[in-house]
Amino acid sequence: MKLKFLENINAYGEHAIRLNDFDKAEASKFLKILKNLVSNPKQLIHLSSYSFIIPVNCALILRISETDEGIITEDNKEFFCDLTIEAYKEMILLIEPFCVKETDAYRFLYELDNPIDFLFSAGREK
Repeated sequence: MKLKFLENINAYGEHAIRLNDFDKAEASKFLKILKNLVSNPKQLIHLSSYSFIIPVNCALILRISETDEGIITEDNKEFFCDLTIEAYKEMILLIEPFCVKETDAYRFLYELDNPIDFLFSAGREK
């Protein structure tokens, strides 16, 4: 599973953090990380600390927030995903199908008015 920051993904100058190049086993591991975060909301989840996640050009830290802010950054290197427990529970539901069978599908993991999207894409980069 690769973690990468993508700049200017569309004509509106929006960006994305993408998790891609994974199979259903790695999707299941990521799902377990999210469930752990929801169960222990005071912790910070540094995705690059997991051996199956390869950071390409950024670091992403997941944390529970009082409001849904989405992914934020000050330097385009270290990113924070600030969402409520409810939003992370919705994310879990979006990821579950990736854990059932192999696919090349993708999903945006939240719908917020935020310049940085969170893209979960099973396919390999071409």
